Amino acid sequence: MNKAVTEGLILMPPPFADGLDVWSSGDGTPGAPSYDGAANAAFVPSDPDFGGCLELLKTETTQRLRWTGQVPVIPGLYLRVRARVKAVSGALPTVRIAGFAADSGGGAVGGTVTQGPSVALDQFGQTVTVSAIIGTGPRGGVDMNWNGVSHGHLGLDLTGPNGGVVRIDDIVIEDVTSFYLRDLMDWVDVRDHGAVGDGVVDDHAAFVAAANEAAQKGCRLLVSEGSYVIGASLTIDVPVRFQGTLVMAEASRLQLTRSYDFPTYRSAFGDDDTAFRKGVQALFHFTDHVAFDLCGRRVRIAAPVDVAALAGLSAYAQRRQICNGQLEIESGAAWDNTVVTAQATYDTGAPTELSNVANIANVPVGARVSGTGVGREVYVRARNVSAGTLTLSQPLHGGSGTQTYTFTALRHLLDLSGFDTLERFEVDRIEFLCKGEASAITLPTQGSIFTAQACTFNRPRDKAITSTGTGCQGLIVDNCQFLSNEMALPVQDRVSIAINANANDVKLRNNRVVRFAHFAVLCGTGNLIMGNHFFQGDTESNATRQAGLVFTRINLLSTVTGNYVDNCFIELTNEHSADPAWSGQFSFGGLTVTGNFFLCSNVGSWFRFVVVKPFGPGHFLQGLQVSGNVFRTLNGGIARAEAVDTTHATLDFGRFRNVIWQNNAYNGIDTPAESPLVLRHDQNSAASNWTIDTGGKLPFQGWARTLASFVIEGAPNGPGNEVRTGMPYASIQQGAARDQVRLTWPSATRGRVVTTIRVDNPL
Repeated sequence: MNKAVTEGLILMPPPFADGLDVWSSGDGTPGAPSYDGAANAAFVPSDPDFGGCLELLKTETTQRLRWTGQVPVIPGLYLRVRARVKAVSGALPTVRIAGFAADSGGGAVGGTVTQGPSVALDQFGQTVTVSAIIGTGPRGGVDMNWNGVSHGHLGLDLTGPNGGVVRIDDIVIEDVTSFYLRDLMDWVDVRDHGAVGDGVVDDHAAFVAAANEAAQKGCRLLVSEGSYVIGASLTIDVPVRFQGTLVMAEASRLQLTRSYDFPTYRSAFGDDDTAFRKGVQALFHFTDHVAFDLCGRRVRIAAPVDVAALAGLSAYAQRRQICNGQLEIESGAAWDNTVVTAQATYDTGAPTELSNVANIANVPVGARVSGTGVGREVYVRARNVSAGTLTLSQPLHGGSGTQTYTFTALRHLLDLSGFDTLERFEVDRIEFLCKGEASAITLPTQGSIFTAQACTFNRPRDKAITSTGTGCQGLIVDNCQFLSNEMALPVQDRVSIAINANANDVKLRNNRVVRFAHFAVLCGTGNLIMGNHFFQGDTESNATRQAGLVFTRINLLSTVTGNYVDNCFIELTNEHSADPAWSGQFSFGGLTVTGNFFLCSNVGSWFRFVVVKPFGPGHFLQGLQVSGNVFRTLNGGIARAEAVDTTHATLDFGRFRNVIWQNNAYNGIDTPAESPLVLRHDQNSAASNWTIDTGGKLPFQGWARTLASFVIEGAPNGPGNEVRTGMPYASIQQGAARDQVRLTWPSATRGRVVTTIRVDNPL
């Protein structure tokens, strides 16, 4: 760095040959005496050592020589003043560089060192060089610290005995800031340690050496322009700035422990895709950071990111997070799903296995299985090519047999399925821009507590979050938005699903889910579904609707609370059961549905908000509570809010237990369900048998299984208005639909009774 060049500063005084009028015998300030015409000074044009030079007789104790020009003193500028001097005759003096330090008004700056080191002239005719460095900081080699000085008048002093004659070569003032460049800059350049940056030579050793020096000095590392091949994993423990880029093998890791964020990795590799992969790879191999911050940047991804392959790990159990940015796919064939068909045999004795699988080597692990008798969201968990078997995530309900199955491997932007076990992995404030060509995230084979927080899943092709195994244990999805790629399609044509889970303890809270086929297909228990708004409507008339939430276990231990269920419904099935007929286990229930808003519009009267769909006979409701909800219709009403889908089987209404369906609000629904159901019956004509009809108001049009209480309002009377004092007895499950209760009196009686009838037997 040379400010005389870069900023046009005038530093160099004129040669003595130009005249002595600019050379002062005082301090060089305006008005000080000059050597022009002085008796003790003369210009010598042809000295054998110097050429033109000044010959000066020392007549004062300190004989000064100062250039009257103002030499600027700038912070960060370092000047070296030097002169060649020789004694000619007389007493031998001592020589030093000296100057006058002036403030902006030209006055002297007190407390400033104004002389450099002294050099004694001890021989006549011997040339001696005297020099001093002037700077604004106390750095090594600085002789005159002129901090706070505006400008100076520079030259030299002759001290010692008078009477000596000396000759002085032209004085040189030069910018030597480059001497201090490395000290002034807070970085170490990798090229200073031999890095070539030609894209061929392995610069790994040079980077290690430069990083070590930077660590010792407590400064940054600079990777100057070039293409640097790094032949092995590299850890840099100091802040780093990239002007050049790196070339590294896929297996080699770059661990920037003090500059760990996406923008730095982007600078290091020059493209989004490589930078993101290298940053994620490093996330699993050092403990200084638990989060890879995209810093609000959009990152373009060319192909699925196989995180386990990048990390070179099969298991990981420490919290790690990717946060704060967008991941956008670049369109291309890399996102095309793989579809394979193969004949295979299913035996209910091995409920999660397909055997004798033809073409098994081509069936991808993680592929979704479809075929007759296959429930929703069944995946290939493992493959044994030699044995010809596939392990499935869920059993098949269709029974034993051989058929052709279709296996579809979905392509996900962020693929965690290569981990056998992964725990506590998080995505936070990430928008997945899938463009209708890719799915977003597939979870590990096993693991727990995957968290998606405040993310947006924008137009996934098939799935937003896919679980092919049990890596969804304890899944947490909070405050996310799911935007379907199928918004414009009628409901019946949609196939994409926001979330599926196979394991237990899923928590879906405060999410917004727009026009998927399903919000969530949940195969486990212990689920908390709270505060979500999921809507799946369209513009059709008498429109078809699909389930928003699908539960495929029978005893759920789950709650659905405070949600907005919009133009979809809750469906309870047992489609993931190899033997879907009831065989002594718990049946449908263990579910609490409270405080939700249910809304539908433009639907046929057949639409229902809560549907139970048994895939085998003998099942019943046990432990179902639906209370405090609002059911409402727009642009047309519906017959009732709940139903049994009897496509495969119906429920055993004679075994309902602990079913509470009460305190709900109904608008635009013909028959509101309730249990316990309170009815007032007026018997206007005297009769021994009073038949009390529930009018289909028991949930799921179930049976009147329990008369919990009855109270006679007013006096019961006989035909002649005589008061009856006898008590009736009750008979339940009366009528063809078994939804009536009969009170039998000792004699013909008329009057009013208030009854409480239950669809279940709570005892």
